[in-house]
Amino acid sequence: MLKQRILTALVLLAILLPALFYPNPAAFAAVVLVLMAGAAWEWGRLNGCSFAASLAVSAVCVALCAGAWLVGWTASPLAWPWVLGTGVWVLGGAWLLNAGVPGWPRIPQGLRLVLGVLGLWLAWLAAVQARIIGTNFLLSVMSLVWMADIAAYFAGRSLGLRWTKNKLAPSISPGKSWEGVWGGMAGVVLLGLCWALADAHWQAAVPSFYSRLWAQGAWLLVLGALFMACMSVVGDLIESLVKRSAGAKDSSNLLPGHGGVLDRVDALLPTLPIAMMLTRLVS
Repeated sequence: MLKQRILTALVLLAILLPALFYPNPAAFAAVVLVLMAGAAWEWGRLNGCSFAASLAVSAVCVALCAGAWLVGWTASPLAWPWVLGTGVWVLGGAWLLNAGVPGWPRIPQGLRLVLGVLGLWLAWLAAVQARIIGTNFLLSVMSLVWMADIAAYFAGRSLGLRWTKNKLAPSISPGKSWEGVWGGMAGVVLLGLCWALADAHWQAAVPSFYSRLWAQGAWLLVLGALFMACMSVVGDLIESLVKRSAGAKDSSNLLPGHGGVLDRVDALLPTLPIAMMLTRLVS
């Protein structure tokens, strides 16, 4: 299993890194579009669609992304998709987590499919716009999710074992704890402060997400980082909720040793659009 995980990770890095640093953002947009197509197929399967119907869901997602690309939305200074998407993620996420696993099947299948495809489309659009802004900006947003996950793991392991482990959502994801959430939030704030200071020291040609918030005041960087860390947890929990409702351990086996695409991007789905919204607000 470990060998398989390493091989898959190396293949993904060999594809993603050249696309990420390629001068033309179209290469990165195309690679992410392929990933979103796979995630949309997984979404259909997790929501009770047949193989063929799931392919249709994937095709719709690809068509939406390609349409936005063709009309120039990837390079337009949009605001409404980020505001609308953030509102849906915050309010819808709160409702879903409150309703728990039993609440998911009560939502009509068609609505579930539409919301999932729109969420993937919005995340793709946000990722491409972030790459167009600059690699430093995109990496600062993506690293936030990675830091939140890593810090949460170590904090949950150390604090959760040292003190009484307070479960975050035992019926959805039994392994997550409040200690992990607090550790993840602390890690994200520390990352943001260090990244903003590094930008200033090395005079980054393209300011990171953190530097843009810092320019309006350190308080905004801290609040923005905390909000983003919380929403990364929401994205993770919602995917776990959907998988638990479907009786699935992983979203698929598209990435051997790592599960599915949704398993790898769940926390990025809310945070990418939210990062774009905050960036537009301070620009």
